[in-house]
Amino acid sequence: MTQPTVLDRAFSPLQQALDLRAYRQQLLAANIANADTPGYKATDLQFSKALQAAVSGQPGGLPLLNDQAGQMQGTAAAQPAAGFVGYQQGNTERLDGNTVDMNREQMAFSKNSIGYEADLGFLTQRIKTLASAITG
Repeated sequence: MTQPTVLDRAFSPLQQALDLRAYRQQLLAANIANADTPGYKATDLQFSKALQAAVSGQPGGLPLLNDQAGQMQGTAAAQPAAGFVGYQQGNTERLDGNTVDMNREQMAFSKNSIGYEADLGFLTQRIKTLASAITG
């Protein structure tokens, strides 16, 4: 395993925050898209726990199910934050079994978008600062 470079250490936390916010945006968009789907249960990402685990290097992925002796062990690398996704608590279940609260989803979607833009702004500023230090 290679050692992280100075640039990796400078950009990694912001990259991880952007990746998690993008993943959360997908979950929230799926909730909004399924607002009228009978039986759909609204999900969300525990963002602060997922970010803390990502920054500290803790695994957060779901373990892969191995039902044969020859299968490899590992975690689902496609989305390491999947272990921090769960059903939303406190939403009222409608008669059709759907738990999507559109007001909550739209608010969370907007708030997450603002957080994404802020993180992107921090990343842009950090790049500008490093570029200025390099060029003098």
